[in-house]
Amino acid sequence: MSNLYVVMPAYNEAENIESVVREWYPVLKLAGPDSRLVIADSGSKDATHEILLSLKEEFPLLETLDTARPEHGPKLVALYNYAINNGADLVFQTDSDGQTTPSEFPDFLEAIKDNDAVIGFRKVRGDGASRAFVEKIVCLLLRVIFGVKVPDANAPFRLMKTELLKKYMGRFEADYNLPNIMLTTFFAHYKEKVAFMEITFKPRTKGTSSLNVKKITLIGIKALKDFRNFKKGL
Repeated sequence: MSNLYVVMPAYNEAENIESVVREWYPVLKLAGPDSRLVIADSGSKDATHEILLSLKEEFPLLETLDTARPEHGPKLVALYNYAINNGADLVFQTDSDGQTTPSEFPDFLEAIKDNDAVIGFRKVRGDGASRAFVEKIVCLLLRVIFGVKVPDANAPFRLMKTELLKKYMGRFEADYNLPNIMLTTFFAHYKEKVAFMEITFKPRTKGTSSLNVKKITLIGIKALKDFRNFKKGL
């Protein structure tokens, strides 16, 4: 059986993190004995880290990565590299806010047998019309700049073979903020064997997202410059 690393960035998720660990930990049983649940929680100002430490005795395959930068994107870069460097065969990324559904994971595990990556797409989003609008703009930009058409570029529900990740992670600096979007873009541009599967995306019920309209706008402005730089390298 393949070893699976389930990786999650976390930031100020004290209200959600224990339930998320309890919900997602059982999926490790579907994979090899060296599988892990790895959560990057650096920068949290609440009790997220302390809660995770308290759960380690009950969940021995739970690991924390507290050396990454606090932002979401750099945490993903660190998590993906950690999984690669520690011998994962498969890497699955989701977020720690409780908006995704573990019961949908087995279908992805089945689909990865015939693909190198399986990425979720959110036909219905529980996080509001503004977030859905931003995602549509992102997909439009990717189509205009890179000539790729994808249903969802940034969904936090993606299962990838480590060998595929290795091909592209070297293109990202440690502080890069949008690795999922660019990984999706690279996969589409280079015609990797990728499937998109619809997922449920629930409203956040606890805690507060660290992103707001101002932050999203600033990230978007920087992303345009990054997209142009990546385009030059294709």
